[in-house]
Amino acid sequence: MPEILNPQLKRDLSERIRYYNELGIYDFYRREPTLLNDTVEDATILENCATQPEQRDLMTPRSKAAIAAPVEENVFEVANPKPESGVSDPVQALRLIREDLGDCTRCRLSKQGRKQIVFGVGNPKAELMFIGEAPGADEDQQGEPFVGRAGQLLNNMIKAMGLRREDIYIANIIKCRPPGNRTPERDECETCSPFLMRQIAAIKPKAIVALGAVAAKTLLAINAPMSEFRGRWFDFRGTKLAVTYHPAFLLRDPRQKKETWKDLQMVMKELGLATPAKGVE
Repeated sequence: MPEILNPQLKRDLSERIRYYNELGIYDFYRREPTLLNDTVEDATILENCATQPEQRDLMTPRSKAAIAAPVEENVFEVANPKPESGVSDPVQALRLIREDLGDCTRCRLSKQGRKQIVFGVGNPKAELMFIGEAPGADEDQQGEPFVGRAGQLLNNMIKAMGLRREDIYIANIIKCRPPGNRTPERDECETCSPFLMRQIAAIKPKAIVALGAVAAKTLLAINAPMSEFRGRWFDFRGTKLAVTYHPAFLLRDPRQKKETWKDLQMVMKELGLATPAKGVE
């Protein structure tokens, strides 16, 4: 059971968050409590955040530095709610998330040649969501995920499932093209993926398909080979998540299309979709 913050500390946190917002910083990442260095600055911070004023006078700087201030679960969400909080319409929620993203400059990719942000496309009320790795050259040019050769193959995969591209929602872990289509760095994924999490929360799909190892490892925080990801369901924030090969990989190794079809059939069964006799071409 998390400890409850006293009103004064909540106000202090709100003021600090408002200060960072004015600097253009909106995303915060919670770290586990650690011992603070025994410095005058750290002791002063703890003095300002102590829950009982009278206790401050009874503690030495060293003892204060050894105590981590209690942090409420989701305290930043409480003090700094997202623009789409309380919005039930996924269309409006996605619009608010896109506006909050803006012309994002939160990571180095904004200065490494990207032409535009590739937010996501599809049905805001989709039961199925495909999540890839990052935009490529065609996606960066058109501003829509999966529109190049890999996108055409993904369209075939969707069609084989008896669905249309307009029926589902498609997004990527990161929203800017890495230079030379390199693999996204960890810090880039950590900076950008919170917006993807908000998209997922707004859409509330019944199932998610992670396309490729990068998407799977980022979403599930598991470092494992594809052989351990495929053929099973993972629980992802209350939504079922399956993993299959990225269409770009299938273009390089078409032999794996048969295995991909097995993964998609598993998804179709979960969604109650009829299984066509023809697989992925």
